[in-house]
Amino acid sequence: MTLDQIVKQAKAAMEKCREFLTAEFRGVRSGRASTALVDSIRVDVESYGSQMGLKELASVTIADGNTIVIKPFDGGTLRDIAKAIEKSNIGINPQNDGKVVRLPVPPLSTERRNQLVTQIKQMAEQQKIAVRNVRRDTNKTLDGMKNKPLTEDEIKRGQDDIQKLTDEHIKKIDQLVEEKSKEIMEV
Repeated sequence: MTLDQIVKQAKAAMEKCREFLTAEFRGVRSGRASTALVDSIRVDVESYGSQMGLKELASVTIADGNTIVIKPFDGGTLRDIAKAIEKSNIGINPQNDGKVVRLPVPPLSTERRNQLVTQIKQMAEQQKIAVRNVRRDTNKTLDGMKNKPLTEDEIKRGQDDIQKLTDEHIKKIDQLVEEKSKEIMEV
């Protein structure tokens, strides 16, 4: 394996950490309604005998800015969808009117906003650790290649490149946290 391939692999792994964090942030509630709040909900559908994603069972839209409306393709799954939302940890009680499920998104209190900011910072820290683990593993791989296919100068250059990638991705993660924190703290 060449030095460029090793660096490319490390970069791809670090990108995955950042993408994962972005997806996680979509599920964190801010002050306004977003369909991303319910994207990850899995529904146990008794009539189908399986577990399915909410988007496979219903159309999800935003009505009047603060209400998520879930309209199932099959009316028989309405009760299962409402149960899955109650079990999920989004903190919103579903309102089932027999045809659609409505999720009124209440405004967040200042205390709850601060809790959410703390939560996203913890999520980000986990991904920073994952990025640093990629750096550590890549550096171990490079160290194991001393005097075999790579020279010491190439290994040093590779480690410098990996450190730059690590710094770059941690900075991007910090940027994501800053943007999401602003969104959450908006009233």
